[in-house]
Amino acid sequence: MAKINLRAWREEQAAERQRQFIVNIVAAAFLAAVLVFLVGFYFDFQTGRQQTRNNYLKQEIAQLDVQLAEIRELKAQRARLLERLNAIQELQGSRPLIVRNFDEMVRVQPDGVYYLSLTRQGDIISLVGRAEKSDDVSALMRRIYASVWFGEPNLSTVAEDSGLKKFNLSVPILKPKLEELN
Repeated sequence: MAKINLRAWREEQAAERQRQFIVNIVAAAFLAAVLVFLVGFYFDFQTGRQQTRNNYLKQEIAQLDVQLAEIRELKAQRARLLERLNAIQELQGSRPLIVRNFDEMVRVQPDGVYYLSLTRQGDIISLVGRAEKSDDVSALMRRIYASVWFGEPNLSTVAEDSGLKKFNLSVPILKPKLEELN
């Protein structure tokens, strides 16, 4: 059998494999570096994009907060205006009631009773008067209580003054419903 020296061929093959291995290692390292760079670039891009979205949302939220503050101010202003309007309407509505209350005081006045002063504070009429007899004061109180315009009268004092009975009376004012007036 002939002797063939395969050593050179094996060394060449080993050197070729060594070179191929180094090329593969360098290629893998290059690909790994490119892949790391691309992943980092992708994450940076997504982070920047999300940051842009967050900034946009913050700006919109700030604008909405300003609008909400304006809406709250308008609601408060509306409530104040409604309070004023209700107060004006109540005053306009109660204006004829004052006249009606004092007119009713004259209607319930029995003979022998004289009013010295009538004052109104809120929903109470304070009455100072004189009567010929105590029965006349009682009749006045019964007539006031029977009226739909007044509540139960409160007699605070009765005193003798020049042969007449001087009395102080407080009467709550009521606002009757339409059914009660008929």
